[in-house]
Amino acid sequence: MSETRTRTIGDAERRARLAVRHRLAGSARAATAEEVGNALVALHGTDPASVFLAVGARLAGGAGPVATVERALYEDRSLVRMHGMRHTVFVFPSSLAPAVHSSTTHPAAVRERAVLLRHLVEGSAFDAAWLAETERLVLAELAVRGEATGTELGAAVPRLRETYVYGPGTRQEGVQSVASRVLRVLGMEGRIVRGRPQGTWTSSRFRWALAGEHPPVAAAEARAELIRRWLAACGPASEADLKWWTGWKVTDVRGALAAVGAAPVTLAGGTGFVLPDDLDPVPEPEPWAALLPALDPTAMGWQARDWYQDPEHRAALYDRSGNIAPTVWWNGRIVGVWAQRPDGAIVHRLLADVGGEAERAIGAEAARLAAWVGEVRVTPRFRTPLERELAAP
Repeated sequence: MSETRTRTIGDAERRARLAVRHRLAGSARAATAEEVGNALVALHGTDPASVFLAVGARLAGGAGPVATVERALYEDRSLVRMHGMRHTVFVFPSSLAPAVHSSTTHPAAVRERAVLLRHLVEGSAFDAAWLAETERLVLAELAVRGEATGTELGAAVPRLRETYVYGPGTRQEGVQSVASRVLRVLGMEGRIVRGRPQGTWTSSRFRWALAGEHPPVAAAEARAELIRRWLAACGPASEADLKWWTGWKVTDVRGALAAVGAAPVTLAGGTGFVLPDDLDPVPEPEPWAALLPALDPTAMGWQARDWYQDPEHRAALYDRSGNIAPTVWWNGRIVGVWAQRPDGAIVHRLLADVGGEAERAIGAEAARLAAWVGEVRVTPRFRTPLERELAAP
């Protein structure tokens, strides 16, 4: 009886897949923010500017990143900003929102509500009935206004201006605002959604609006859908990569892999998985360069990153919490860091010798980025020492 061998996918092919599927090679670039969102599955939204920069790096020439992202987020609602994996805010295709909510956000929201109620009871005179009435008033106000900032809601619903004592009798004791916690819980539950911010596209002062209904999806079905979409974009990946990215229990990851019929493949670091119809070789695309923002979903897509990142460069790329800096890429590898100075100049430092062709391509990408960013100044929310050094006047 012949032995069945698993397909081997080397690092070079993984980088080729990344270039095409993440819309980074020039021939693979997208026309709209929706195309980018669908290609990447999830855009890190903790830093609002990262969403626009991630899309801009992947749009074909001539497209306006700010306009296309704002239209998708705030007019067409084809992209939605919501809590997702690992208690982090992401921007997802709206078609995927029900699966994300059921598989990931809803369980976290249940825990978040229980913690909030416990804190209110421990640190104030408020109880579940008081919280329910406060939420009813907030939702009613948004139904009338359409959208409002947290400050505006606080003026209209005085209960939001209340405070409570967090951690009474402990070293962590302090006073917290009811508003921030209530709005967070309502957002995680999918009852309200972040809308257009005050200020520019780099602002995090979002207005809130009522959210649409999430069609009910069984949790196991939702997990399978999210894994299917992620493997199509990021496969091959190991079980550890998937557990890290989703934040799920390993049993849930394994159940989702089985549900989609994921095929095992051999990677340099061990066993990985792809969708069953994704075993054909992927050819290497043309040479390409990219300047990706801090927290870009490609740079943060896998737990194991040695196949696109030199381990010796880690100290230059990350802060102490594991947040990645704005990065320079050449042919599927991180080769440097970039920053924007106060005068608007886009500057970078290479961490490896990449040759003249790469340097010219990287310079062209820096010029393209500077042209569409224009007068806006972008400072990453999570800064690294090298990025600070480059950004200094």
